[in-house]
Amino acid sequence: MNNSGIDSDFLVIGGGIAGMIFAIKAAAIGSVTVLTKAASDEANTAYAQGGIASVWSVDDSFESHVADTLRAGAGVCDRAAVESIVRDGPEVVRELIALGTHFTRVDEGGEDEYDLGREGGHSHRRVLHAQDLTGREIMRALGAAARARGNIRVLENHVAVNLLIDKGADGRPQSCWGAYALEKSTMRVRKIAARTTLLATGGAGKVYLYTTNPDIASGDGVAMAYRAGAPIANMEFYQFHPTCLYHPAAKSFLISEALRGEGAILRLPDGTPFMKRYHPDAELAPRDVVARAIDSEMKRGGYDCVYLDLSHRDAGFIRERFPNIYERCLGFGFDLTAAPIPVVPAAHYMCGGVVTDLMGRTGIPRLYAAGEVAMTGLHGANRLASNSLLEAAVMGRRAFAAARELLGHDEAAIPEFRQWDPGAAIKSEQHVLITHSWEEIRRLMWNYVGIVRSDLRLESALRRILMLKEEIHGYYWHHQIDSDLVELRNLVTVAELVVRCAMLRKESRGLHYNIDHPEHPHHPDDAGTPHNTTMRRFDAPPPATLSA
Repeated sequence: MNNSGIDSDFLVIGGGIAGMIFAIKAAAIGSVTVLTKAASDEANTAYAQGGIASVWSVDDSFESHVADTLRAGAGVCDRAAVESIVRDGPEVVRELIALGTHFTRVDEGGEDEYDLGREGGHSHRRVLHAQDLTGREIMRALGAAARARGNIRVLENHVAVNLLIDKGADGRPQSCWGAYALEKSTMRVRKIAARTTLLATGGAGKVYLYTTNPDIASGDGVAMAYRAGAPIANMEFYQFHPTCLYHPAAKSFLISEALRGEGAILRLPDGTPFMKRYHPDAELAPRDVVARAIDSEMKRGGYDCVYLDLSHRDAGFIRERFPNIYERCLGFGFDLTAAPIPVVPAAHYMCGGVVTDLMGRTGIPRLYAAGEVAMTGLHGANRLASNSLLEAAVMGRRAFAAARELLGHDEAAIPEFRQWDPGAAIKSEQHVLITHSWEEIRRLMWNYVGIVRSDLRLESALRRILMLKEEIHGYYWHHQIDSDLVELRNLVTVAELVVRCAMLRKESRGLHYNIDHPEHPHHPDDAGTPHNTTMRRFDAPPPATLSA
């Protein structure tokens, strides 16, 4: 299938669950190049502790999983996407098992069964997990499966810079043919051409000061797709995980929602539980409710943190069910089995992203997206716990199916793209300008565009972000690029998209809470028709209000 001038039939940007499932399948019919920003196992997937949600028990049902997802999504889910992805859950779980994933098993009445956890927003136990290191286990299995196949070339420590886009006479994108990528070790920018390209770059948690995400999560896929002309939607819905370990050396280590699923209680510093005041499901309320409750209590009482208490459960159960979390907390001086641990919210998951259909196709031909970078309509205004690995696995498979269909009758010739030309760019001697701008964006987003927002904060944030964007743009074009500069350029673009989408939504819904618009108006079609905030670079400026 390879043609002259094509480096690969398939280019995968990102090495998480969506990208690796795509690559493993694609290797059977063509050549595959996988770009990873760091080591191949350093992906957002690897940090997923809770598990993958799927209907598995005979006591559960697709209808129940769909209903739970729609309820969490607060009227912004696309019902067709929810029903379709949920129904594919058991099949993708079986495929992960076939590829070597070892989910935790338990003896149930003499029968060896998969252990099913329950997390916030779920009405049944349906979360398959590998103790509390599910992401690591999935990446181990997928990595081994990929290495066992030929035709997959993994380029580690490569940062995608821009997509290769051929444009029409009006400047609008026609097709995507790969990407320019910076090789960190040599600082050389390579042109990597491909007949199909998958964005599987994960989220953008580093746009916020505090995040559970790894350092690589700088929103590269969203920023590149937006610059190329693909529609981006619902970026205002950024999920803050309610419980991250509060310790200066912990780098916001995530404390899985599964602890609350097993009975952990949120308490104030004096030991008072408080979640019943906010939601009838208390600690098992959806994440947006729990995060806002913690934020409210911290501001009301002037607390640095609140406390999560699982010490009433059997110590042996805690050590066996949560070995990684137990050991990590112990390393910071906290014993889960003996006392409550200090926690705070942190940016965790991007529910918006590059708009795709239910086969992973974006608004640009030959460009696909899957996983956290994509907006399929599954999550709506708030992601239901453990639906992320489900979506990534399902959509990674589907994007491959769509790309395979395209290549099956593809006769198009690749356009000519120039090699990367740095022109008169000079080496930077002022790296402090990058680090200062990076810090300012993250602190600005945390304080002005965080868990609780206002019109004034959003307007102020946009003004400063546009000034920073202009400064960064000038710096980018006058200096030789490195990975920090590439990420900073992407980070400011993502920040602008989050703010602009938030300004469009004149209501409070799901993860977006604006004190100037606190109402969550009921829409007659809340159950299925989404109300999205969509941004596209080549479109006219969006209206000031969200149309119903």
